[in-house]
Amino acid sequence: MISKRRKIREAVLESIFQLDFNDNISYDDILALLRDLLNNKKVPQSLIEEAEIYLKNIFFNKNEYDELIKKYLINWEFERIANIEKTILRMGIFELKNREDIPPKVILDESVELSKKYANEKSAKFINGILDRIAKEEFKRL
Repeated sequence: MISKRRKIREAVLESIFQLDFNDNISYDDILALLRDLLNNKKVPQSLIEEAEIYLKNIFFNKNEYDELIKKYLINWEFERIANIEKTILRMGIFELKNREDIPPKVILDESVELSKKYANEKSAKFINGILDRIAKEEFKRL
């Protein structure tokens, strides 16, 4: 059974993913999409606000998160990273930075699981490596 928190992550991932395809999409449009996804995933009303916090933070801090990703790339260009991987990395960074109630290992594990579901095994290793370095060096959480 999928946890409620996983459902939130998936809905945020699916809605935020739109940012890499439509530069003109508004926050309100993505918020409406998120609410539809949460409703379809039958996420309890009590957790919708939490999902909206994820969305708002990632939407408005995308450039900051992208700069962090670029900083920790080794022999790789940011433009070559698949959009789904960028989206998972942004969400992982948000959680590492803002969700001290979630252990870093859980954040990394959840990011890896999302990448296995939405991308592939190579993506999972790539994402784990980047987030592990960011957790250790930027947020001193590992």
